[in-house]
Amino acid sequence: MLVLSACGNGSLGSGLGSLGFGTREPPIETRTAQEIYLGAEKLYDEGDPQKAGQQFSEVERLYPYSEWSKRAMLMSAFAYHEASKYADSRAAAERYLEFYPADVDAPYAQFLIALSYYDQIVDIGRDQSNAFDALQEMRDIIERYPDSEYAKSAQMKFELALDHLAGKEMEIGRYYLSRGFYTAAINRFRVVVEDYQTTTQTPEALYRLVEAYLSLGLVHEAQTAAAILGYNFQGTDWYQSAYRLLTGRGVEPGNVGDSWLNQTYRQVVQGKWR
Repeated sequence: MLVLSACGNGSLGSGLGSLGFGTREPPIETRTAQEIYLGAEKLYDEGDPQKAGQQFSEVERLYPYSEWSKRAMLMSAFAYHEASKYADSRAAAERYLEFYPADVDAPYAQFLIALSYYDQIVDIGRDQSNAFDALQEMRDIIERYPDSEYAKSAQMKFELALDHLAGKEMEIGRYYLSRGFYTAAINRFRVVVEDYQTTTQTPEALYRLVEAYLSLGLVHEAQTAAAILGYNFQGTDWYQSAYRLLTGRGVEPGNVGDSWLNQTYRQVVQGKWR
């Protein structure tokens, strides 16, 4: 009692305020769409993108048909992505495209979806499902929004993801080759040559085919693989190594025999697709 009378009501109120009891924000439901949106921007600027994404989503929840909701939907996708909350980012971007498929910012929403997969691509020793999903989404941007500012970046990331998948095939192929499982190795290198031929992995894949076929005694196939390698990548060390392997056996690169590689040779070197 003596303490209360000494401090007075005003001092007590001041003390509680200093502890934070008098500075609480009003419930979010009582705030306008603009106030919530600007509060979310402030959270992002202060370095908390996850909370910002959550608060942007509140605009959508409380004011679903407002212009602020439209803006907040895209901003929540952006903020969640910055917070590495990729599933939440993708969900927000997908909602945006569902409601505003023809909007001027639709390409950016699609790009955020693609990035949500692309930024989760892991090293080639692990599952590559995100790389496959990223390829599909980047392709959608290139095809649906070819004139957008995101098409060029999507094309670059598409090629990088493709190279990543080819690298996975090469890693497995090299593993099989080193252990003498030549047919299994050939199957992996063939995937690179046929499905990922525009990637940086192709020269090595052709060289490894020369190695594997020679190991099996299939000289004609090795010659053809080397011929394709020489036509496309003659200045590389891979071709020089393949050439030495063949000449060491008394043969040279050439389109000989009758295998899947001869069809590839006709297409790539001779331009004959039938």
